Amino acid sequence: MKHLFPLAAVAALAACEEAPPQPETGAAPPPSNDDLYLVGGYRSEDDWCQLTGETAFTVNFLDHTADLVSCPTGSAAAQSLGEMQNAQQVAETGGYTVYTIPRG
Repeated sequence: MKHLFPLAAVAALAACEEAPPQPETGAAPPPSNDDLYLVGGYRSEDDWCQLTGETAFTVNFLDHTADLVSCPTGSAAAQSLGEMQNAQQVAETGGYTVYTIPRG
């Protein structure tokens, strides 16, 4: 019986490890709450970064001179958006990071 305890401890620690990142193919994962209204892909139809519409949560971030864009937090799409655009992070909610990107 004493030999089972170390095995159980190892199994418990293994369960605590983070899951591997989800591959970014297909549709983006849905937000885990109702704060965001995702309209469609920002840079292309299948872009995980999505143009974001007005909700009670986003109303204070909307600006007629900028696009509001939301990407799954930590995704490669979010990283590339920051590298390719002049994106400023304004919020995080529901597993998504919200950015404002000046137009023009």
